[in-house]
Amino acid sequence: HVQLVESGGGSVQPGQSLRLTCTFSETRYCMGWFRQPPGKDREGVAVMDSLGRTKYADSVNGRFTISKGNRKTILYLEMHNLKPEDTGVYYCAGEQYGGCRASAAFGVWGQGTQVTVSS
Repeated sequence: HVQLVESGGGSVQPGQSLRLTCTFSETRYCMGWFRQPPGKDREGVAVMDSLGRTKYADSVNGRFTISKGNRKTILYLEMHNLKPEDTGVYYCAGEQYGGCRASAAFGVWGQGTQVTVSS
């Protein structure tokens, strides 16, 4: 089965940047990043399909960038101008079928990596 491993989380101050990396054992049609803030439900952050088309949550648009490495099994999330409200556990996920959007039912998930933004 497909396995995903995230890395790159950490603790930063507001305004700083982080890059998250997700390594897939197999590429998926739709690959995305999600996050779960403390005490809240998981939410979509950004998704990218196999053609490179992307969608972002309004809260991160213009600050975060989703991309793939040369090897299409690597997924990145570049996060700039981080805010305290960006704090949460970040997950990568993949899905092979259906439309590529955050509301889709993603079938495979990573274990999550913690991002904390605090002064």
